[in-house]
Amino acid sequence: MSDTVLVENRGGWRKITLHRPDKLNAFNEELHAALAAALDGAAADADCRAVLLTGAGRGFCAGQDLGDRRGEDGPPDLGDTLERLYNPLVRRLRGLPKPVVCAVNGVAAGAGANIALACDIVLAAHSAKFIQAFARIGLVPDSGGTHTLPRLVGEARTRALMLLGEPVEARQAEAWGMIWRALPDEALMPEAEALAARLATQPTQGLALTKQALESSATNTLAAQLDLERDLQRRAGRTPDYAEGVRAFLEKRPPRFTGRAG
Repeated sequence: MSDTVLVENRGGWRKITLHRPDKLNAFNEELHAALAAALDGAAADADCRAVLLTGAGRGFCAGQDLGDRRGEDGPPDLGDTLERLYNPLVRRLRGLPKPVVCAVNGVAAGAGANIALACDIVLAAHSAKFIQAFARIGLVPDSGGTHTLPRLVGEARTRALMLLGEPVEARQAEAWGMIWRALPDEALMPEAEALAARLATQPTQGLALTKQALESSATNTLAAQLDLERDLQRRAGRTPDYAEGVRAFLEKRPPRFTGRAG
């Protein structure tokens, strides 16, 4: 088991920590493999109903470890790197059938910024910064950034952030709607852990279907989205958690969701 990713079972949810603090948790192939295994493990575990992703040390993730490129013969095939490593990671995060909270504890640069923004709910410490650093080394924003960021902050801001590579501080990111909430540094982890614990008590199947609906909404027509909502609602209405939610409402008590499909 690689120590580049730490996994903690927290009773209904998992905390996954990028753990290369001396490199600001920059990605190399080992970190990619360890994170993929951690996310797949969380997805496969029915007792895990939420995930919290964060970074060790003073940063969340500085993107690709450029030192990992040393010794390569000739120009690298960065498209292959995206196809093998970063694109599957984004698809894992977006498709995970349970909510993913991201606690951005420091700088999130390049792919690190866009991996954070691929999570479902993003919290950031006041000291954190989001940087589309690709232009600084002559690259194109990746890890879904050119899809995600315009939908969060609009085209004008996205173009400036990506062409200039200027940092966005956490409070500005919150004001722009880039993230859910900016918090004092000391409050970040308690708030993020409490949020993950709360999500772990919610109707997991319904939340997974909600993620599926949102993922399709950007490209669907209204008619197609209405059809999808119909089909997903049919599935949600057959889950034990829906029945429990109705009973709890009628009995005027808090629901006791199990997160099970049947």
